Amino acid sequence: MIGRLSGTVADLGEIAILDVHGVGYEVYMPARDLANLTVGSPATLVIDTLVREDMIRLYGFSDAAGRDWFRLLQSVQGVGAKVALGVLSVLPPDQLATAIATGDRAAIERAPGVGKRVAERIATELKTKAPTAAMVIAPPSSGPVSAADDVLADAVSALVNLGYDGGAARAAVVAARTDKPEAGAAELIRAGLRRLSA
Repeated sequence: MIGRLSGTVADLGEIAILDVHGVGYEVYMPARDLANLTVGSPATLVIDTLVREDMIRLYGFSDAAGRDWFRLLQSVQGVGAKVALGVLSVLPPDQLATAIATGDRAAIERAPGVGKRVAERIATELKTKAPTAAMVIAPPSSGPVSAADDVLADAVSALVNLGYDGGAARAAVVAARTDKPEAGAAELIRAGLRRLSA
């Protein structure tokens, strides 16, 4: 199986064509990742290879978190590769983790091909299936990691280490930071504990 490709972007459209030593690979990608590519520029993509009787298809992501969520989304009934790509086009991994942790079905419903029932299944089923690491340390969708993101990750990590579920811990800390955007990690931990104990 192909797990990673490095080459030059030969063409962009609904899919990317990545030239690797003279061989052009067609790669299906979330719209957000596709938008970050430039024809003629080098690119390294994390790949998920889908093999069926009548085809082999490559799905590419800018990082392993995108690929992992792509696989996880397809474990939900009614979610195939196309819908999973649609979800990740609308919600990058960090925002998807937050939407699932907080039960924000409306955010998930924005993805093409996702109705209320599918959004509810994604939010419900993946709340327990999603890896704690992905819920806690998912990187921001763009730009460098800010001090606020570090504080958030530290607070969630502390609550997880105390035995709380990763999704519930992140939801509590995100809600606490919404109330007090300038709060430090210690204050967010205390506020998160109050919310989790309520």
